[in-house]
Amino acid sequence: MAHGRGSIERLQQQLEARTHELAEAERHAEEARRQLAEARRQAAEALEQQTATSEVLGVISKSPGDLEPVFQNMLENATRLCEAKFATLYLREGQAFRLVAHHNAPAAYVEERRKNLLLCPIPGSALGRMVATKQPAQIADVQAEPVYQSDPVRARFLKLTGARTLVDVPMLKENELIGAIHIYRQEVYPFTDKQIELVSNFAAQAVIAIENTRLLRALLAQQTATADVLKVISHSTFDLQTVLDTLTESAAHLCDAEMAGIVRPRGGVYYWATSYRFPPEYTEYIMHYPLRPRRDTLVGRVLLEGAIAHIPDVLADPEYRFFESQRLGGFRTSLGIPLLREGTPIGVLVLARPTVRPFSAKEIELVTTFADQAVIAIENVRMFDDLQARTRELTESLQQQTATAEMLKVISRSTFDLQALLKTLVESAAHLCDAYDSAIWRPDGDRLLLVAHHGPIPAETLPLIRGTVAGRTVLDGRAFHIADLQTEDAEFPESSENARSWGFRSLLCVPLMREGVAIGTIALRRREAQLFTERQVALLQTFADQAVIAIENARLFNELRESLQQQTATANVLRVISRSTFDLKTVLNTLVESVARLCESDMAAIPRLIGSDLHQFASYGYAPDFQEFLERHPIVPGRGTATGRAALEGIIVHIPDVLADPEYTLTEGQRIAGYRALLAVPLMREGAAIGVLVMARIAQRPFTPKQMELASTFADQAAIAIENVRLFEEIQDKNRQLELASQHKSQFVANMSHELRTPLNAIIGLTEMMVTNAARFGTEKAQQPLQRVNRAGTHLLGLINQILDLSKIEAGKLELTSQTVQLAPLIDEVIETARQLAEQNKNSLAVEAQENLGTITLDPMRLRQILLNLLSNACKFTEQGEVKLRARRVRDGRDWIEMAVADTGIGMTADQQAKLFEEFSQAEATTAQRFGGTGLGLAITRKLARMMGGDVTVTSEPGKGSVFTVRLPGGANT
Repeated sequence: MAHGRGSIERLQQQLEARTHELAEAERHAEEARRQLAEARRQAAEALEQQTATSEVLGVISKSPGDLEPVFQNMLENATRLCEAKFATLYLREGQAFRLVAHHNAPAAYVEERRKNLLLCPIPGSALGRMVATKQPAQIADVQAEPVYQSDPVRARFLKLTGARTLVDVPMLKENELIGAIHIYRQEVYPFTDKQIELVSNFAAQAVIAIENTRLLRALLAQQTATADVLKVISHSTFDLQTVLDTLTESAAHLCDAEMAGIVRPRGGVYYWATSYRFPPEYTEYIMHYPLRPRRDTLVGRVLLEGAIAHIPDVLADPEYRFFESQRLGGFRTSLGIPLLREGTPIGVLVLARPTVRPFSAKEIELVTTFADQAVIAIENVRMFDDLQARTRELTESLQQQTATAEMLKVISRSTFDLQALLKTLVESAAHLCDAYDSAIWRPDGDRLLLVAHHGPIPAETLPLIRGTVAGRTVLDGRAFHIADLQTEDAEFPESSENARSWGFRSLLCVPLMREGVAIGTIALRRREAQLFTERQVALLQTFADQAVIAIENARLFNELRESLQQQTATANVLRVISRSTFDLKTVLNTLVESVARLCESDMAAIPRLIGSDLHQFASYGYAPDFQEFLERHPIVPGRGTATGRAALEGIIVHIPDVLADPEYTLTEGQRIAGYRALLAVPLMREGAAIGVLVMARIAQRPFTPKQMELASTFADQAAIAIENVRLFEEIQDKNRQLELASQHKSQFVANMSHELRTPLNAIIGLTEMMVTNAARFGTEKAQQPLQRVNRAGTHLLGLINQILDLSKIEAGKLELTSQTVQLAPLIDEVIETARQLAEQNKNSLAVEAQENLGTITLDPMRLRQILLNLLSNACKFTEQGEVKLRARRVRDGRDWIEMAVADTGIGMTADQQAKLFEEFSQAEATTAQRFGGTGLGLAITRKLARMMGGDVTVTSEPGKGSVFTVRLPGGANT
């Protein structure tokens, strides 16, 4: 009987565990859905902000030098994204700020600011705090700030705008405050840190726009000045050679010099850059002669001293030694003017005369002016070249930013459409890197799959080998840059052949790296043999990084989606288990359908091992003729089938193509069903297979490791479901056996009690009569033995009655007869009955009852039995002490009658109290021998109390006695 109750309790525990698993699975699924929704929300918010940034960049690109549309776009986006009412932008002028742009600001406030152009910061205001800290300053409610009430300007601001919450964000250039963006709300609703950070980003963009405009205007001013100077000199704009040639000729004419030239630095030394009217042999000689700072030549002397050198007669100068030059040039008087930039010679203007005729001071002054003009021309051309380079850099940077913005727009439109994103990426890479063609390959086994392509040059799937540049890029994880691939037969034979076939020459391949492993490559191709610039190489690396991020994001999204699908499917299966309880057919049919869908399988089934064969129990996708075939030909464990192999070896069996498996023998079944790939997972219990989860695909497409892992999880669930049903059926059978045994026991106890009570009643009655009439019968000497026989019979009858009561309670056949009785008289009657029990151990018996206990509706006979059991127990375990019965009414949401039996007896330990109400449970051996008892009284007492809607509890301490408390529903106090 105890074993049966334990089995039921274990079943209940298992059912509770399954229910808990279902709840946990549903909770995890809900959490995953919440995380996915949160991820989508954050992604949408980030994309919206990035789109706003790209719009600002677009305005900058369309309005170079015009700040107003840039500021308007920034304020509009800041107002919208931060959920503000209006926004303003101020630029700093001295210690004050001037309004230069606004969006949605009240017209009255804008007019006020036009009349009073400058706004001065004051302590305590948002502007004052921002100026002091150079950090964003937020005031949750300006209406509550004293400074906005006391300062007339701020008070008028509140009146005109109705502002409540505002944030001032500084515009910093190299930690110098140059302006501020203000955003306002007309309700008390503080801006979040994320919104303030967004406005800070706009402020940084505003600073960049201002600086770019300043640089552009400065450069334009320099261009204008340079153009004017060059027009005066030669009308040749920025053709430095033409300018220098004209300068040389003009200087020669104006200074009456027969010959002239300009020397310029090149490669650390100086060469002649222009030559006017020098003999051809001299020009041929001097153009290739390097000149250095030294005193034995005119040019060397000017470079050495950084000053004008005038030699009236080179042949008479003691330091002059460049005689070969003099012989070929035929000059005698020479003059060298340094071209100085910031005190450093950048060239020399040389004038020469064939006769000894020194230059006058006026001529030297005039040629010095020409030297200054030459320096200006050279410097302007240098600045122009720098400007052109800077303009190209800015153009390329803007193109890159525009391309990034386009990619962000693609992301915002397609979210996780990886193909669309990669297509946009290769198009942008080809355009910005001046390439004919761009492509992305990703490894798949021993191949490189073409996943994105743009351009006219053919592209296709490539072998993943070292003979292709793309293959080696992936295998080595490093970039390759080749000027002419058609000539690289020895190093890259396959790619070299492709280059000739497809008509391209230059190639740049950059790996797509994730955690040190190449997951693909992006390539640029050109038809001509021309290397890409360092900037283009760096830009392609940036595109490669963006591709890796996009691929990784798509991978994570797909994994999250698959995980959610799997959790949902698992939750559905567990829900079916919980709802269908032990309908195994429904559970397994749901399971095979779910696993087939998640693992992209055309068919799935679970055959169970019955005897020595595997019989189909649940299936999905099986055609009727294939189902009939399996019913006629059950599979047996063995190597001839995937199912039999899994059942035989107890391991997962994966056959990518059954037609290529030499051991597979179920050819007729394969012909009927048409499957090619098989996956069989055993359902294991205690190390043995009890069935198999088998899946099949029509196409020759192997199952992935992830799908095998998922199938194993579903196989475990199937095994658990089968085991649960088996356990349930066993428990049901045991319950039926226990119920039958209980019926037999109850019948036996009833029959035996009847058979025993009749002679016992006769014995008890006869002994009572003989004791009472001992004098008349002459049995005085046998009186004591007769009394012992009477007590023993009475005790035995009580024991039989207890066993009969317990049997009736367990069988559910004990009936209660409810009556409404006065509680006080019933207690008095019980006390009188128990008084003799108390006197046996010389105990005092007392009652402590609340007045007006009123009536109670219950079975009075069973209440007497409860109280007498408790009082008898107390009197038995107490010697020369006190036994007290306390009675009262209590309320704790309901009306209760509480009756407590307290004694000063031997008490109990915690362990004894834990077993106190168990059937046939007695005190320890020595105590049982001393006080006796059957261990049934208290068990029956609690069962009776609970049948009447109440309970019995106990508190006790060894050596200090015990208190048994009976609490029963009290009804109305009448």
